[in-house]
Amino acid sequence: MEQLWASSQGATVRDVHEALASDRDLAYTTVMTVLDRLAKKGLATRVREGKAWRYAASQSPESLTAQAMRATMDQLDVDDRKAALLHFLDDASPGEIADLKAALGELERRQPGLAT
Repeated sequence: MEQLWASSQGATVRDVHEALASDRDLAYTTVMTVLDRLAKKGLATRVREGKAWRYAASQSPESLTAQAMRATMDQLDVDDRKAALLHFLDDASPGEIADLKAALGELERRQPGLAT
């Protein structure tokens, strides 16, 4: 996914393989399989370009992270959700708390009915 996010025009299997193979021993077919699976799961889109496919991320890293967080939170009941958030925030740095407060402020500006 990092390679797809880094490429503004998408990337072919060859592009991704070349970028990753310099650091590790990685088979071309492994990259092809992973990109195909990402496309089938909706995490990447692909467009035919001659004989090759050009892949692009279907979501930003932030959107994908938020989706994963929401899926996890949706599995909990209200009390467990609150406890999980408190445990998560126990280890938050002052900067992360400031970011959270800023995000909540932005959300309240976007959706005025949320302010309590």
